[in-house]
This record gives sequence, structure tokens and C-alpha cells, in this order.
Amino acid sequence: MPLTLETIREAATELQGEVVRTPFSHSRKLSERADAELSFKFENLQFTGSFKDRGALVKLRSLDREQRERGVIAMSAGNHAQAVAYRASQLGVPATIVMPLHTPNVKVERTRQFGAEVVLEGEDLAEAGDVAEEIVEERGLTLIHPYDDERIIAGQGTVALEVLEADPDLQSLVVPVGGGGLIAGIATAARGMRPDIEVVGVQAARYPSMRQALDGESIHCGHSTIAEGIAVKRPGEITLPIVRELVDDVLLVEEADLEKSVQLLLEQEKTVAEGAGAAGLACVLEHGERFRGRKVGIVISGGNADLLNLSSIIERGLVRSGRMVWLRVEIRDVPGQLADVAQKIADSDGNIVEVYHQRAFTNLPVQSAELDVVVQTRGVDHVREIIGELEEAGFPTTVRHGVEVDGSG
Repeated sequence: MPLTLETIREAATELQGEVVRTPFSHSRKLSERADAELSFKFENLQFTGSFKDRGALVKLRSLDREQRERGVIAMSAGNHAQAVAYRASQLGVPATIVMPLHTPNVKVERTRQFGAEVVLEGEDLAEAGDVAEEIVEERGLTLIHPYDDERIIAGQGTVALEVLEADPDLQSLVVPVGGGGLIAGIATAARGMRPDIEVVGVQAARYPSMRQALDGESIHCGHSTIAEGIAVKRPGEITLPIVRELVDDVLLVEEADLEKSVQLLLEQEKTVAEGAGAAGLACVLEHGERFRGRKVGIVISGGNADLLNLSSIIERGLVRSGRMVWLRVEIRDVPGQLADVAQKIADSDGNIVEVYHQRAFTNLPVQSAELDVVVQTRGVDHVREIIGELEEAGFPTTVRHGVEVDGSG
């Protein structure tokens, strides 16, 4: 099956009424922040939480009767797993999914809930893929590859059809990249409709495999990223040439930028994006000059965020913005000092979250003590106000961890 604009349009016809036509909407607040016109394609609102629904259904429907009866297998860090499991259950096809050992639990459990047999093996997607290949040989199952398959790519490319139907005047499309299935499909469709449109991929800096492959470099990846959905060490043999021909650039983003973007989407757009899903926004904000003043479409590829990771991201974001701060307060080692400090913070409308009081591990004089206090605040100005109140009351105070305030921290 050759991959063309026409085959992607055929895939769109096949998917009509079967997958969610997700919203594509402009963000006023984030546009102001980026100094560009940003619109988001909310693929995190698909039933299984990601764009993977599209390619999985197109591929599974192409199987013959014997393949359906024997069953299918897929390797996935989560989103492809859920999509294959869900669509296979709809079609009555037995499904086995090999997932890396450290896949977020929410993705493992949802895959099981869709009726698939889950095999947890391998440290990453590459190792899980090796296990899947062994099972294919043992059991004669059909492999549903997460990205290196023309029908999978065609299904993913339908995202671009919907985006450009909604806004034909877009100047740039920014797309998360793992193995390349999504961006290969989007680039094929978008360039087929609008040869002048810019298509930019984004990868986590810890997993720059596509960028390295394009540059002819040996592939070296890190051990972990919150963007596990695009943590891929092997770009596709089909996808790599398409990306090389049709994609303008693949840019990298750091972990802190991914975290900030997850939180921004939650706060400003009231939407949950996993790390990979927030990569497009992270790219536009980190590489601001590249997109300034342009009309940019950003694909939020998935929203299957692990709640523990999400809570950590939120908490760390509160620290970065000054809405949570760790103060170190010097007090006299006499009764009532702890109560006095707590009262001063309360009078300033700060909310104490944690307190650690210690005497021994300090360089302060005898009869003095250090009080470490974690406080929820309204932001940087409020932190200054709280520190000012404590200092005025005779309690020397510094920022131990958190936002820098007048040289503290």
C-alpha cells in the first residue's frame, strides 16, 4: 500500500464515525505567551486517550480472516497498546501486547481492561519489540507495528486532514516524534494539500533518535523521560525516509520544558496531556524565535498521564512559580518560637504544608535552631511579603529551595 494523500483520504473515509473528530481550537492565553497564533489538535480526547486509535483501526480492518483468527501482537509503551487492544476487542481479534517493564501503571491497566493479554518485558520499547518478535515466531501472530507500517501511518495522517480543513491558512504544524508514524502521516497529508506548509517534529532531548538518524549520527538515548510515549530508539525504516523528505526540522526539548508544558496545558487549556502530548507546546515555547508571529498548529498527541507523575509535575511547577516555597527560619531555642513563626506566616495568608525543626545539624550558636517550613503561597510577591513579616519580627529567613527572591535561594 503506497502512502499518498489519496490513501490517507481513503483511511479518513474508513474512520468516519469510528474515531472521534477531535477539536482543533485556538488558545488565546498560550498564543500571547508564545507571541504566535497557537491552535491545538486535542487527540488526547480520543476514546483511548491518543491518536493511536486511528492507525490501529485502519490496520486491523485490513487483516484477512486467518490473521484475525490467529490474533495480533503489538509492542508499545502504552498508547498503541490501548488502541490495538480496544479495536481488536471490537473486531473480535485476540490481542497480545508487550509493554516495557516501567510503563506507567495507568496504561498497563487500561490495556488489560480492553481484554488484551499483557506481557511486561524489556527496559524500553526496543527490547519489548525484540520480545514481540519472538512471540510472533512462536505463536504465528500478526505484528501490529506502532509506527513502521503504511496503513498505521495512513491512519495517523488523517489528523492533518482535519487540522487543515479547520484552518487552511496554518503556516506551521508541530508534531511529537517517536518512531515517526504520526509525523510521516501528517507530513504526507499536509504537504499533499499545502506544499508550502512547514512541518516540524519535536523529540525529548533524552531520546533524540530521529534527529540523530537524520544527521547520520549513531543513536544514543538516555534512560528515562516523562515523554515515554516518544521514547523510541529505533526510527522506522519506512518513516525515516518520509521524515527526511517532507519534514523541515526535528527539534529537541528538555525535561523541564516538558513538565512546564504539561502544567500550562492543564492550567490554561484545562486539558490533561502526557509528557509526549505536551512536547509540541514545549517546542514552540523553547524555540520561540522559530515560530514568532506564525500561525501554528500543535498536536496534543495523548493524554494518558500517570497520576503519580502528574501530581509530581504539578508540585514541581508550583515550586518553580513561587506558589510553594521552602523557607529556612532562624529561631531561638526557647518555648513559643515555633508558634510565633507559624502565626506570622498565617497572618500573611501563607499555608504551612511541612515543618522540620532541628538543633544539632546547624552552624548556628547554641540556644539557636533552624526551622524549615514548606509554605503554599500566591506567588513570588507573596513570598517576599511572608519573608518581610518574619524578618520584621526578628526571624532571619532565607529561601532554602524554590523561586529566587531578592538573591535568596
